[in-house]
Amino acid sequence: MAETKIGRIVLGMAQTNCYFLYLEGSGDCIVADPADQGGNIYKALSKNGFQVKGILLTHGHFDHIWGTKELRELAGCELYALEEERELLNDSRRNVSAQTGRPYTVDADEYLKDGEERTLAGMRFRVIATPGHTAGSCCYYFPEAGFLLSGDTLFQESVGRTDLPTGSMSQIVRSIKERLFPLPEETKVYPGHGESTTIGAEKKYNPFCQ
Repeated sequence: MAETKIGRIVLGMAQTNCYFLYLEGSGDCIVADPADQGGNIYKALSKNGFQVKGILLTHGHFDHIWGTKELRELAGCELYALEEERELLNDSRRNVSAQTGRPYTVDADEYLKDGEERTLAGMRFRVIATPGHTAGSCCYYFPEAGFLLSGDTLFQESVGRTDLPTGSMSQIVRSIKERLFPLPEETKVYPGHGESTTIGAEKKYNPFCQ
């Protein structure tokens, strides 16, 4: 089976990690959290021979969603998010875009359920609901590749902020301990901001989850 590859582009005022995933030798890819530069992402990927087959959102905050509509339109693909995030995606105050001076809302083409498994661009992933950063935050686990897109739930030795609408510190810690820490310790974690880590390292060193 072809190896799954992952690339990262750091974008926007919040230095958001936008990821693109593809099977080695394939031109089809998935984009996760396109930040605020959907058009530039599309141009860069197209220039390198990639076709975007789907967009995954880990949650609905402004710095992760501003590029969604443009990328979706240019690529002609669908946008996916967890069903519990629908309200936040469609409310510019709750997703904090109104407070930044650039109000923005977007509706996913399809809302996913916790535990659902999908295959896009030949890559299988499982949706893991991880409320806490927002009520509809989720992570995407790619078992064959051995990695997790953790959004703003789990960071290297930290967790996502919980002082914005629908956030909860007790909930995010519970989500990490109960939903993410049972994954294999060697699972590579790719967060929404900052550098990658592993489940094993976070179980051992993350001060928020001891």
